[in-house]
Amino acid sequence: MGVNMLSEWQAIGYLKLPVLETDRLILRLATNEDIPAILNFYLENRDFLTPYEPTRSEDFYTFSFWRDQVEKALIEFNYDQAIKFCLFKKTEPTILLGKINFHQILRGVCHSCVLGYSLAETEQGNGYMTEALKTAIHFIFTETNFHRVTANYMPRNQRSANVLKCLEFTVEGYARDYLLINGQWEDHILTSLTNQNWSL
Repeated sequence: MGVNMLSEWQAIGYLKLPVLETDRLILRLATNEDIPAILNFYLENRDFLTPYEPTRSEDFYTFSFWRDQVEKALIEFNYDQAIKFCLFKKTEPTILLGKINFHQILRGVCHSCVLGYSLAETEQGNGYMTEALKTAIHFIFTETNFHRVTANYMPRNQRSANVLKCLEFTVEGYARDYLLINGQWEDHILTSLTNQNWSL
């Protein structure tokens, strides 16, 4: 998978956090300064994202909730439990474009994680998510040494299916009533991508 990527590390307190760049985007973990942008992203895209996400409480759309989530994400990164990137355009570095989460990390005999992502409704169809995921996956394969990434999508979510196909994810199966999305158990198509260059 060919990727043009600039990888840097940003120091925040005792943490060194990855900062990735593509031709058009910056990917990095959120800090407290990003909370207004995160809130704006979820408020503006609330109706668009609702059919594809778990039911959100009203607290989800508050500053205090995201202050806690930003802190939690930094702790999870520090303990190798999750890597949660925020996406920004280079031309608009304070406006959140989308999110990419690598979570449910398993090491040991697995070295695997689960991928989730979302993109603003107004930015659909511009290739941003494919561009960002190529760089993010390259990072976690080469810099954090994962062997396997899984990603699952609802059959009706054709945009997600197209992104994963472009990234060469392999369809592995079909899970009935797999996740509770917007109050309903939804079937999901299961896919994965493995790191062909993984080594101890």
